[in-house]
Amino acid sequence: MIRKFAPFVVFMGLILFLSCPSSTNAATPPDPTEQLRPFMDRIVSILTDPELMGDENCIQRRDKVMKVASERFDFDEMSKRVLGKEWRKLNDDEKKHFVALFTKLLEHAYIGKLEDYSKQKVVFKGQRIKNNRAQVMTDVVDKDVVISVSYILLLDSSVWKVYDIVVEGVSLVRNYMEQFKGILRKNGYAILLKQVEDKVSELEQGIGKPCPVDISEKKDA
Repeated sequence: MIRKFAPFVVFMGLILFLSCPSSTNAATPPDPTEQLRPFMDRIVSILTDPELMGDENCIQRRDKVMKVASERFDFDEMSKRVLGKEWRKLNDDEKKHFVALFTKLLEHAYIGKLEDYSKQKVVFKGQRIKNNRAQVMTDVVDKDVVISVSYILLLDSSVWKVYDIVVEGVSLVRNYMEQFKGILRKNGYAILLKQVEDKVSELEQGIGKPCPVDISEKKDA
């Protein structure tokens, strides 16, 4: 049951911490939870809009969601973390290319699961703030199933930006980092890049359908 809803809560994490203009005094960090709440309805309205449901509307729905998500989700920080030490070896153009590719991987890997949303309840459990980092803890409640979801954020000026999501103790960033680490150690960056490109191409061809996200299962090129 947890595996059924995990893609939904992960993708929601990608889109919930969005553009959040703040009038908070510069000396006081804005409240990450309060930046989250106003955008719940906005995202849910996209996911539940009858005109956007169904595989035939997947591209339009994806575009609406990603247009909002790209404003405040820190894909650069996530990309940096999943590559680890390899990130420092890349030049600026290579970094930009990987960020764009990894963003597409996340976008397409979870888009096919959006229809899983059926008005699950999100309960805010609390938050922790330390300097420019924060963690917002929630439960996603679906009837008698409760899934623990935490959002990890960095403060950028007056806006909290998500760079990791932890579902039932499993970190999205760490999951990809471990996959990528094994490929980098065995085959190097060029092969990793090729496998991510192949996976994105595969997912793009199956938009609107459930898609696996474990690229390590692909054979080496």
